[in-house]
Order: sequence, then C-alpha cells, then structure tokens
Amino acid sequence: MEDRIITYGGQAVIEGVMMRGQKAFAVAMRAPDGSIAVHTEKLANVYRSGITKIPFLRGSILLWDALGLGMRALTLSANTQTGEDEKLEGPALYVTLGLSLAFGIGLFFLLPAGIGGWAEHLLSQTTSALWIGNLIEGVLRLLILIGYIWAIGLMPDVKRVFMYHGAEHKTINAYEAGAELTPEVVTNYPIEHPRCGTAFLLTLVLLSILVFTALGPMSIVWRLVTRILFIPILAGIAVEYIRWTANHLNNPIVQLLIKPNLALQRLTTRTPDLDMLAVAIESFKSMRKAEAEIG
Repeated sequence: MEDRIITYGGQAVIEGVMMRGQKAFAVAMRAPDGSIAVHTEKLANVYRSGITKIPFLRGSILLWDALGLGMRALTLSANTQTGEDEKLEGPALYVTLGLSLAFGIGLFFLLPAGIGGWAEHLLSQTTSALWIGNLIEGVLRLLILIGYIWAIGLMPDVKRVFMYHGAEHKTINAYEAGAELTPEVVTNYPIEHPRCGTAFLLTLVLLSILVFTALGPMSIVWRLVTRILFIPILAGIAVEYIRWTANHLNNPIVQLLIKPNLALQRLTTRTPDLDMLAVAIESFKSMRKAEAEIG
C-alpha cells in the first residue's frame, strides 16, 4: 500500500486525464467520435535517476519536468479532439512552458511583492513594525491564488477540466483502497486527494508567507530578486511536505494539517459523471500496462 501512496499521480487535461507512474505515463481522452483514445509514453530518465532520492533537490527538478509533462498532455488531448496533427514539443514546448511559468511568477509572486513593498514604504513613516509589509504581501498572494482559481472555475470549459480532475482523484483513491476499478465503484470514493497539485500550490504560498515575513524589510529590488530565487527552495520544501503528509495520513496531527489543502480542492474539483470516470480509469490502467511492459 505504501508503494501505491508515493508512486502514482495524475492530472486533468482537456476532456481527458493523464496518469503518471514511476516509468511511464498515459493520457486518455475523448475522441470526436466519443471513443476513448489513449497515448502512452515512457517517462524521461530523470524520473529514474539518483536525483529522485535527494530530498529537497528532487522537488524542484521533478516539478519542472512535471510541468512540461502536463503541457504535453494538454497538447495531446487538444490535438486528438480537434483532429489536428500539430505537435507542441522540443523548443516550442519549453518556450510555451517558460512563458506560462513567467506569467505565474509575475502574478503570484512579483505582483504581491511589489504591493507589499509599497505598503512597507508607507508604513515606515508611521510604524516600526516593517515586517507587516511582508505579511500583507503574503496574505495578498494567498487571496490572489484563491481568487484566480475561483474565477477560472466559473468558465464552462474549466468546469469540465475540474470534473476530470475529480475523476482522476476518485480513481487513484479507489486504487489505493484496493477497490475494483469500474465507474460504478470508483464514483463512491472521495473527490479530494492529499497529493493533489492544489495542495502543493497552497503549501508553497503558505511557506512563502512564513519565510518572506521572516526576511524582514529590504529594498524593492532585493524584494523582487529574493522572491524569484526562493521559488525553487520553497518548491523543494513543499514537495517534501506533501510526500511526508501522504505517508503519514493515519496520524491525527497530519489529518489536521492537510485540512486546508483538502478544502482548497473543493475549488479545483467537481463531481464527475460515469463517462469521465471511464476515461480516468482507462488512463490509469493504460499507464499500469505500459509500466509492466517496460520492466
């Protein structure tokens, strides 16, 4: 059971689900004719290298590759459903990923840092508690994250992605419980999962509030620079925290600690229908089959 807990993850894509194991990943999606199309592929060597055994360092490196993997899965799903043969891979894939990452850093880190620096400048004229500027920055970052997720969740297409996200969670929860993987059985399992990417994002933001508040006042230039430089460090810590909580779910303290992460998933998941569960199950089974064939 422990191996099941730390090995498998997934991601919702456009009208489909990606499941990733230790050696391979699979993307199952609805084709235009209503059938389930599946793409399986061997994972990059970095997932089987010694890096995956180095705490904190593995988090940042695997996170970057996972982002690229997610972008590839989205592209495969979109191409299948539109019937186009265009491929987003190689330099084009990483340019797109880089731009998306830059937007995320700007929105969730640099914008709050700039506003926090401005607040710190104003407060310096009336109070000696300059750390309040960093606290304002952190709270604003948290509000932006929650507001952004809530806002995009109102879009019809994103709602369906969130339903597939729920299907992915239910499938993994059913597998980890040893249940039969059929839509009728899987639908009875929880829609939240402690290893969700949403949990990682919230953990990262909460860590940033603690760390950046402790750094104290600094010039606006150094404030922006430190926010960028600390991202891989905080990401590494967040990954280890998620791994640790996932391996100690029976601990009452851990169950209390993960409640905020599970609560935020109510914004990023929706209850899936049986057709969506069938796609998620097919993705998971295809990934398992690909792993067995590899080794």
